[in-house]
Amino acid sequence: MLKYESIFNELLRQIQSGEIPAGTKLPSIRKLKQYYSCSISSIQTALKMLEEQHLIYSIPKSGYYVIDHQTAHKPVKDEFIDFATASPTWHNFPYKDFQHCINKAIDTYQEDLFQYGTPNGLPSLIIEARKLLETYQVFANTSNIYITSGVQRALSILSMMPFPNNRTDILVEQPSYHLYLEYLQTNQIKTVGIRRTVEGIDLEELEGIFREGNIKFFYCMPRFHNPLGTSFNKKEKEGILKLATKYDVYIVEDDYIADFEQDAKNDPLFSLDVSDRVIYLKSFSKIMFPGLRIGFIVLPTILKNTFQKYKRINDIDSSVISQAALELYLKSGMFMAYQDQVSKAYTDRAEILQKSLKKYLPMYKIPYEMVMHTHITMEKKIDINSLIHHLKERNVLLDSINQNYLNGFYRERILKINVSNIEEHKIVEGIKEIANELNKNEHIYF
Repeated sequence: MLKYESIFNELLRQIQSGEIPAGTKLPSIRKLKQYYSCSISSIQTALKMLEEQHLIYSIPKSGYYVIDHQTAHKPVKDEFIDFATASPTWHNFPYKDFQHCINKAIDTYQEDLFQYGTPNGLPSLIIEARKLLETYQVFANTSNIYITSGVQRALSILSMMPFPNNRTDILVEQPSYHLYLEYLQTNQIKTVGIRRTVEGIDLEELEGIFREGNIKFFYCMPRFHNPLGTSFNKKEKEGILKLATKYDVYIVEDDYIADFEQDAKNDPLFSLDVSDRVIYLKSFSKIMFPGLRIGFIVLPTILKNTFQKYKRINDIDSSVISQAALELYLKSGMFMAYQDQVSKAYTDRAEILQKSLKKYLPMYKIPYEMVMHTHITMEKKIDINSLIHHLKERNVLLDSINQNYLNGFYRERILKINVSNIEEHKIVEGIKEIANELNKNEHIYF
């Protein structure tokens, strides 16, 4: 056995047995070299092997630490079956790991806390952002990547700033992300809607809007649409990009849960863009937690100067502590380990949801995609508000689709279902309750 292998095995044994507790800082490379009477390269190789197995992580100018996967205590179980809440399950997050990153960020960036950051964001985080984005098939120069205080802030800047096409209107899918729709309507920004269903969008209708309208950009969610849970196929993506180029319209792609993509062939719209038309957005509100308030935006070169000017006014600088902590979390490999863990957990829930829907509601048209949220298209005779009310009385919580539409736009008869924050065993029970309510009380919805 080679020397580095024996060192690796010994450190592995100590970590797994608890002899070196989680969260502990390992001795320095020099001390380990002296203890094992070996070369520095042998120690570095052994540490790299431990790091690749996500057992330790390194902090620049600090050292190596044993990963602590401790999560928060699960909350007291309640009687509700919650299909309405879209936030992630907080007690599954390894908060000790991230807490350590926050503490190290404060130590590392003490001076930066007392001054404003760079216009783009923390340079070291942008480097890590570029690496992460590449795993989503988004390849970009660091100079085109900006850090904002969440994707919502990026959207507000894009909505207010002028574009090279000198247009003012914004096109949105219907339904769409409710907070952005609320922002547009509150600020009286002229907004146009285009219908999106399980089948996608009508490209002929899209062309008509692009041709006749005054569209600055089209905001869409090609993958895992919120709230429908559907994705565009490659042909649709290519069609949208072709029309955008033809009619000088930009595309804002919100890829908020790219982390949960299981289909290696389902690439983002950005990856197909050869005309520099797509503005790519990525948040961490679902994979980590909303309170992080960090978002990535990848801009076409022609928009950089204007965006930077408006960002300086509207978003002076995202939290340096949050940026630095996220940088350390990404760089250490902890994020990738957590991403794999939570992606599997959410995929398992999605699979249970799909099987339950197929078993108990086979008569309804439901998209089949492995994502935490989906929808059921209801028959015209069903009063959805009444259905939601009756289910609430049976402790099954559902949310109305109304907030996902622009005022005055035709609203589909949709029942939203989300399993982001629900225990697995309750998913089947909840779908059965929905089916029972539809079957038992169907006559009261005429």
